[in-house]
Parts: sequence; structure tokens; C-alpha cells
Amino acid sequence: MGTVTPLPLARPEQVGFDRLELNRILDLYGRMVAAGHWRDYAMQFEKDFAAFAAFRRAAERPEYRIEKRPSLRNRQGMWALVNESGAVLKRGHELGPVLAPVERRLMKLVEE
Repeated sequence: MGTVTPLPLARPEQVGFDRLELNRILDLYGRMVAAGHWRDYAMQFEKDFAAFAAFRRAAERPEYRIEKRPSLRNRQGMWALVNESGAVLKRGHELGPVLAPVERRLMKLVEE
């Protein structure tokens, strides 16, 4: 008889959004779609971060990326709002204040 080799069933850990976080992000996304500003989104899940990217058009770079990096939880905060050029606009420990600049922009779009 041969040797039995166990299969590696455990996949590597990956960071993701929990239900409340994803609901909050998708609520904002839905309101921006209703305002006619965003048309597409993408999500990326890696070992050290998760990202939600919102696009004006599918062929462009994302206008905003909402990143969750748990390794920065005890430093600057695990949430970051990144603009189209890659600059971090806002960083924090909670999701709400990090989304505030986009919420304010939504108010301006709705008023116009």
C-alpha cells in the first residue's frame, strides 16, 4: 500500500466585509447610483486587505476605493477612503466617519 497524504483543506485566511459593513457600503453605492453618478463597482479580497471600488464608468479607474486593513487597526485605523489617484483622503477606526466625504458629495449631487 502507498502513503496517504492529507489534502490541505484549510484555505489561506482572507479579509472580508461583515454584513453590517457591506450593507453600509452598498447603501451608499445605491444612493450614488440613484443620483446618476456611479455605474459600476468591484470588490477585492486579499490576505491582508479587502477593498470596495466604485466607478463612474466601467472602463475607468475607480473614483473611490474603500479599504479595510485589519493590520492597521491599532495604528491609524483599519478603514481608508482612497481617491482615483491613490491618495488616502480619510482614515479611521470606524466606517461611518471614513465615508463622510462621499456622503457630503452625495448631498451636493442631489441638490444640483
